[in-house]
Amino acid sequence: MAGYRLNSGGVMSKKSDELYYEMCRVVGDLVFTLHDYGIESKQIVIADALRTALASKNPERYELLIQAMEAAARVLDR
Repeated sequence: MAGYRLNSGGVMSKKSDELYYEMCRVVGDLVFTLHDYGIESKQIVIADALRTALASKNPERYELLIQAMEAAARVLDR
């Protein structure tokens, strides 16, 4: 994934892999949720939905989920 560091062997680290897969899971879930509500899943819509969800400060979110949501919003804002 662009913007993520590869180790010296040219592959992502375990931590990077975990973040990448969590980002994909979060964005995929969001796309299906938007579809269920009849909202077009454009890049800006997904990024805005992620930022809105992050602003709610849900204490039940685990750290990897928060990092994935923040990273996904940054990538989609490019």
